[in-house]
Amino acid sequence: MKTWFITGISRGLGRALAQAVVARGDAVIGTVRGTPPELHGHVKILTLDTGDAASIPAAVDQAFAHTGRIDVLVNNAGYGLLGALENATDRELERLFAVDLLGPIRIIRAALPRLRAQRAGHIINITSIAGRAPGSASAAYSGAKGALEMVSAGLSQELRPFGIHVTAVAPGAFRTDFLAATSIQKSATANYDSTGVAAFDAMNGNQLGDPDRAARAILDITDSPTPPLHLLLGSDALNRMRAKLAAVTDEIDRYEAITRSTDFA
Repeated sequence: MKTWFITGISRGLGRALAQAVVARGDAVIGTVRGTPPELHGHVKILTLDTGDAASIPAAVDQAFAHTGRIDVLVNNAGYGLLGALENATDRELERLFAVDLLGPIRIIRAALPRLRAQRAGHIINITSIAGRAPGSASAAYSGAKGALEMVSAGLSQELRPFGIHVTAVAPGAFRTDFLAATSIQKSATANYDSTGVAAFDAMNGNQLGDPDRAARAILDITDSPTPPLHLLLGSDALNRMRAKLAAVTDEIDRYEAITRSTDFA
């Protein structure tokens, strides 16, 4: 039986994952900010706001104290901020990066001494396709999730000697309440085309992704002896990433001469 520490299990992908984990007989230590979900099985609920730096060490200590070890650590808690970057306030940006980027980093740092002592474990950071292939009206959110992607990539190299795996999971649009008021905030769109935000509104309830299938996919990679560093979830994420890679390759090729011109002759 594995023990999972999952942040943000009250709704959405986090809840679907927690349900899938306990359904197969594993244990879940999950965090919520408010009312805990009804989950049956080996479940312990902790109250944690991942944007509150001071509360994180104690929560991680509680998690390890409960079972003595953590096999899979999932940084899932987070939310979105939509709208023009110019119009986002400092307070909005600071809160977004505190929850979506610094929170996961702080949780990982708090857990690493014990994970290294175990010489085993799997850290899964839930990012977003927006962090790999950004779109309109999501520059701030893309920045936070893109940074978590790069943190994951560098961290995986640091932790490889200790037998600890790292995976950045980038979902596309999944049919959860992520686009509802509970998980999304909107900054002003004055002076900008608001079609980007409107597209998110129109998508709500019609997303392609099934959160239960996403949960099963995450379970699958934790059972693999060679899990991926980067994992896309959803055909929409796959299509966006392929288009992004094609555009990046094209741009590199077009400007190759300038790139090479900066070397010493």
